[in-house]
Amino acid sequence: MNSTATATKGPSLRWAIVGLLFLAAVLNYVDKNTLALLAPTIQRELGLDDQDYANIQNAFQVAYTIALLGSGAIVDRLGPRLSLALFVGWWSVANMLTSLARSAASLAAFRSLLGLGEAGNWTASPKVVAEWFPAKERGLAIGIYTAGTPLGMTLAPLFIIWFAGTFGWRSTFVVTGALGLVWIVPWLLIYRSRDARDDDQSTPVPANLEVVETPKEESWGWLQAFGRREVWCLLLGRMLSDPVWFFYQNWYPKYLVSARGLTQDQIKITWVMFLGAGVGSLFGGWIAGRFIRQGSTAARVRLFTMLGCALFMPLSPLVALAPSTELSLALASLIVLAHLAWLTNISALVVDVVPRASLGTVFGIVAAGSSLGAIVMNEAVAKLVKHHSYTNWFWIAACLHLIAIPLLFWGVGRNAKVPVSEGRSS
Repeated sequence: MNSTATATKGPSLRWAIVGLLFLAAVLNYVDKNTLALLAPTIQRELGLDDQDYANIQNAFQVAYTIALLGSGAIVDRLGPRLSLALFVGWWSVANMLTSLARSAASLAAFRSLLGLGEAGNWTASPKVVAEWFPAKERGLAIGIYTAGTPLGMTLAPLFIIWFAGTFGWRSTFVVTGALGLVWIVPWLLIYRSRDARDDDQSTPVPANLEVVETPKEESWGWLQAFGRREVWCLLLGRMLSDPVWFFYQNWYPKYLVSARGLTQDQIKITWVMFLGAGVGSLFGGWIAGRFIRQGSTAARVRLFTMLGCALFMPLSPLVALAPSTELSLALASLIVLAHLAWLTNISALVVDVVPRASLGTVFGIVAAGSSLGAIVMNEAVAKLVKHHSYTNWFWIAACLHLIAIPLLFWGVGRNAKVPVSEGRSS
């Protein structure tokens, strides 16, 4: 292979890999949120009330939390290539099995299996970015694959509700699950670990490709990770802030039906909100990368970007108080845009400050905080809706990011340094 061809292939390969991570995130959230979009139909057919629905969502979240804690260690041991293929295969089959549900118990069991697989997507993907990208590009890379989350949710209302209306909700779970099995084929064909690729003399490293150092670096075990202040603060930051995002995924479509009077077909309009979230993912990664390229410390740039995002969250009560559905949706779109920019940067922050050898394990620990927050949110919203209204939740959501941000500045920003996993130009 001549040097020109190789030089062109190298950078293209890493962005192609991010493209596959993006598609995996799309599938991950399509499979997860099919239930939320079809909840009115499924609840009616299976005879489920809102507490049953909350219990089913929490069955997923409990399994998801357990899997986050375990999947990171699997990623660190097996590497992202094999582990991600296993995770995608598992959750795709679990999603297909959901079509067999006949009761609240069986539906909860199948969603638990889904949670056990889906968590691994979010521990393997940061490991890929750490292997292939320097700090100034990590935010954009993470923003691209994180944008798969809202894109999946943008497409889901348009496709899933139509497909379920035409072929039935059970067929919808089968088809969306099968797409994940197709994804595994190109992933296994093109992905190579940077370390394995660099050791393979038949695949030379392009001379002009910016590489990420892979020195013999420290490794944090479980006890070491739980003993680190920054890990606890990142965990609590996700636990406090992510319930806002989970609410808009799992409950906002139901809110529009029960509080705003929309039909299941009309909630397709939520694609606008998830499109805004996709814009937030990309913008959050781009703006942080721009300042990092100017010489600012990566961790501090990300924290100040997150501070700006947090300032939008007090708009939350207006989502419930808005006089029209259109204004409520516009405000919800702005809030999720800001949250996804926040999420992109807190995810990149983990990659910046954690040794690469332990990234899967630590990211799983941090993301478990997110899942715990979602469990608490599901229970809180179910009780608030039953005894009061959705409005109480919107007031709570206005404060969560503002509580998390000073904690993150104290735990991560105060002693922010260039991490051991930092890259350099070759």
